[in-house]
Amino acid sequence: MTNQPKIYFLGSGQIAVPVLKAVAVAPQLRLVGVGTQLDRPAGRNRKPTPTPVGAAAEEMGLPVDKIPNVNTPEFLAGLRAKEPDLVLVVSFGQILRRDFLELPPLGCVNIHASLLPRYRGASPITQCILNRDAETGICFMKMERGLDTGPIYSSIRVPLDHREYGEMLEMKLGVIAAEITPGTLCSIAAGELEPKPQDDTEATVCTKIRKSDGRINWALSAYDIEAMVRAYYPWPGASCTMLTTRGEMPVTLTRVLPRRDLGGEPGTVLQADKYALIVACGSGAIEIIELSPPGRRAMPAVAFLNGLRGEKPVILP
Repeated sequence: MTNQPKIYFLGSGQIAVPVLKAVAVAPQLRLVGVGTQLDRPAGRNRKPTPTPVGAAAEEMGLPVDKIPNVNTPEFLAGLRAKEPDLVLVVSFGQILRRDFLELPPLGCVNIHASLLPRYRGASPITQCILNRDAETGICFMKMERGLDTGPIYSSIRVPLDHREYGEMLEMKLGVIAAEITPGTLCSIAAGELEPKPQDDTEATVCTKIRKSDGRINWALSAYDIEAMVRAYYPWPGASCTMLTTRGEMPVTLTRVLPRRDLGGEPGTVLQADKYALIVACGSGAIEIIELSPPGRRAMPAVAFLNGLRGEKPVILP
């Protein structure tokens, strides 16, 4: 291995973009390739759209491998020809099999957006917001065949103030990870960091988010629902269905305020006028500040009510 560790980058999600940019310009590293998931249909026209990493790499003039399956003999042969010392994986979205994990001399390193062993799995950012944790973090983990079970090279703690939205926190963690990635990879390559095993007895697992997870259960507390609104933004969104004389209308809540001073039967609209839209919860109530009707951008809740011309909507279960 030369003084410049050769890095192959695998990533797809937004959190990986600042990390890719940091690796690409780091003078102490040599980026030998970028891989990401295939383009996927997006938007109303379902136009094939690159992943955030794919789009960023193309903007930087970097060749991009758009990979249906990283574990095929054909892809592994191409990767072997690039002779990477280490594969860096950030929010990629495919499981790496044994042949892949054993290919680079220094192994595969994953940047995981939690303080492992807490929140192993696909949705650590969402889960830390849902649970209103006091902190989260970034871990550099040596990958093995288990789900985020590998030993940890290093980690950094990030305090939370319970105002973070999912998208905002993802971008923040990506920037923090990018700042320390070049130095961390060089330390790994130089043998200066010894990975330490995780304590499996402290492990928790989070699953992939489904669209149905965003459906609001009004029997939850106001604080739990407020956390849902932040955690599930922008996708799948915290949503409910309102009934008006115009019919049923699904809406996504984008900004809310917990109200401990109010209460009632969960799901009951307590106030709907030119001043506020307030819905009772299992504990307390939610004042809806901003919402998004179908096919429209987020708007103030009072503006939404103005469009109903004084009608009080009903929340459907």
